[in-house]
Amino acid sequence: MIPMRLSSIFKNRWMAVLWAGGILWFAYDFAAPSGDAAGANAEAPTDVTGATITDEDAKQFQQAVNNL
Repeated sequence: MIPMRLSSIFKNRWMAVLWAGGILWFAYDFAAPSGDAAGANAEAPTDVTGATITDEDAKQFQQAVNNL
């Protein structure tokens, strides 16, 4: 998975910084929002059955949570 031994990465400070930067870049690239679903192309939120969640449903859920 890693093209070099871990013991050789941390012998050099700059190699360790480069390795850590690669890990952070991978994490950002994996977890960052893609931006494709933003704006007018965004889909309406749905529940587990696939039905669209209305504002009334959201208010009922908020009241149920507040009553706990």
